[in-house]
Amino acid sequence: MEVVLCILTGLIVACAIYLMLDRNLVKFLFGLVLMSNAANLILFSAGRLTLNSPAFIEAGETLPPEHVANALPQALILTAIVISFGLLAFSLVLSYRAYQEIGSVDMDELGGNTSLSLDADTDERAVNNTIRAEL
Repeated sequence: MEVVLCILTGLIVACAIYLMLDRNLVKFLFGLVLMSNAANLILFSAGRLTLNSPAFIEAGETLPPEHVANALPQALILTAIVISFGLLAFSLVLSYRAYQEIGSVDMDELGGNTSLSLDADTDERAVNNTIRAEL
């Protein structure tokens, strides 16, 4: 079962990377959601899949029975789900606001000026000249 879960996680990560490499912001967000789900599956499979009884301590006992499921991966997954939901909500609001301002979800249009200068000294001189011209 763990091998199947690892293969499924790999496929989800591959789909997430494919979606995140697209120029469309909505596809990027879907890729982000898939990546967070893949991280949850990785945490789940790292905690070893067990079909044993849950980790409950019976009344009057001080220790759980011998063969119980590990509760730590489940707690980590719940925390990861909450964090990924918060990240998704923030990124959806941010992308909606960017769409309202720019009118497009294309990454190239959202990026603005994409020309990068490799010479930092030239950029600094240009900024200094602009400041001097304004004074």
